[in-house]
Amino acid sequence: MSVAAPGDRLLWRAVRYGGGWIPVLVAVALVGATAELLLPAVLGLAVDSALGEGDPGWSAIAVGLLALIVITDTVGDLASGSATARGTARVRHRFLRHLLALDPRTAARHPVGDLVARLVGQAADAGNAGTTIVLGLTALLPSLGSVVALTLLEPRLGITFLAGLLLLAVLMRTFVTDASSAVAGYQRTQGVIAGRLVEALTGSRTIAAAGTVPAEIARVLTPLHRMRAHGERTWQTLARAATRTAAIAPLLQIAIVAVGGLSVATGRLTPGQLFAAIQYAALGAGLGAVVATLNRLVRARTGAGRIAEILGEPTQHHGGGALPAGPGQLTLRSVTVRADDGTPILDGVDLHVPGGRAVAVVGASGAGKSTLAAVAGRLRDPDEGEVLLDGVPLRGLSRQALRRAVGYGFERPVLVGDTIRDVIGLAPAPPHPRQDTILRAARAAAVDGYVERLPEGYRTRLVDAPMSGGEAQRLGLARALRAARLLILDDATSSVDSVTEHRIARAVAAHTDGRTRLIVTHRAATAAAADLVAWLDRGRLRALGRHRELWADPAYRAVFAPEPVWNPR
Repeated sequence: MSVAAPGDRLLWRAVRYGGGWIPVLVAVALVGATAELLLPAVLGLAVDSALGEGDPGWSAIAVGLLALIVITDTVGDLASGSATARGTARVRHRFLRHLLALDPRTAARHPVGDLVARLVGQAADAGNAGTTIVLGLTALLPSLGSVVALTLLEPRLGITFLAGLLLLAVLMRTFVTDASSAVAGYQRTQGVIAGRLVEALTGSRTIAAAGTVPAEIARVLTPLHRMRAHGERTWQTLARAATRTAAIAPLLQIAIVAVGGLSVATGRLTPGQLFAAIQYAALGAGLGAVVATLNRLVRARTGAGRIAEILGEPTQHHGGGALPAGPGQLTLRSVTVRADDGTPILDGVDLHVPGGRAVAVVGASGAGKSTLAAVAGRLRDPDEGEVLLDGVPLRGLSRQALRRAVGYGFERPVLVGDTIRDVIGLAPAPPHPRQDTILRAARAAAVDGYVERLPEGYRTRLVDAPMSGGEAQRLGLARALRAARLLILDDATSSVDSVTEHRIARAVAAHTDGRTRLIVTHRAATAAAADLVAWLDRGRLRALGRHRELWADPAYRAVFAPEPVWNPR
């Protein structure tokens, strides 16, 4: 038994995402299709009635069917739009939730622009699946119903029409395959261009300073010719399908007229029945809607496949445990982390950070400091060994318990929230921090003065708050300072001046609330203020001790040695 591809499974799940609007759409589509199939027969009877060969009431019935078709079309449009909106929202929500649950290394393998294209474009295509499938199936009803109706009127008409439909199906057999390949190529290339554009916008100052704007434009748009080729292939595929439909449909109707005319001449059909047969031929041969629906289905299936690629990436699993009461003791046991090529970044690190203490992590560039900071708060899982907080493995903690206990301050923080208060008060789940908690964190991070100078203070919208790199760094630090047990600072004060850094260092070094602090730094003053210093050298813990004790080692002093200054003399 064949197993459905992940994209196809998501496609069918997207149908369910349409909710109650999908059954409504099915009902009105079936009623509308039935009315369309009855209309030619009723019109034929009305023609015979006008010629004096039937009940004159058929004309009123025909008017009623036309009104019913208008009503079902209107309700169908409402149901279709609502189901698509609901399905798209569900697909996007699932995609984004999964994306944010990925290991940061896994997420980083995909360009940001490509992920945005999937979220905005391909998720919308996949969310359209329910409407597309329902309308696609009901679009086949006129053709199948016309075969049945023509067969009931005159078997030879049914055979003639069915032969024409089979010929058209043979001519269009490659449409879905060709269109799927072209649309997938177009969407992939679109993602590549979007990824390069985001990279260019992020580095716009560097590009402008280097004077490489034309070269960067050329780099971003290099795949454009491939996207054009895929687009042209898509439209050519659609054009071929439309041309075949347009060529076969009139010939099919002519064949029905010829066979029907012969049947009228021999008395097998009445003039009204011939009129009905011609209407059924026009209704059944109008496959433009089928082609358009097939194209939408191809886009939905391809979009679902692109979304499923990300949904197939393994997420970082969390346990359901909580932390017991404790001082915030951090323990790394034989922690090893390897790069993608297998090279060790951290190699068998054993580190014990006493609860409530401040430990500075120092080392030369490439020693593994940031990687140690990442595994200490489970932004990254070690390949070997384990990390514990107050005796509990981090893998066993629930996401909320972990993120409430551990706070991070980064060198280049990303500020998330609508207002300054939202940035500082960012929390994994309600209840959100009170205003006094926000104020204390801002004061500790030495950013309170900046915020108070803003027009609306802490309620100032982030987009309306101009700030330097140091101010952004301090806002990120204020957010991190709300951590309950463990504060991890990865060079989080590198962009502030010496006076501000001293103020922050005093706040961080203070034993307020008994919080444990792990501080990655390049500055000797910060290391000297810490209770202990963890000295990393080429991925190994070379020493753990007080700064003044380690300072006697020339190799340790070399870690803080300034870069040589060029002397023009």
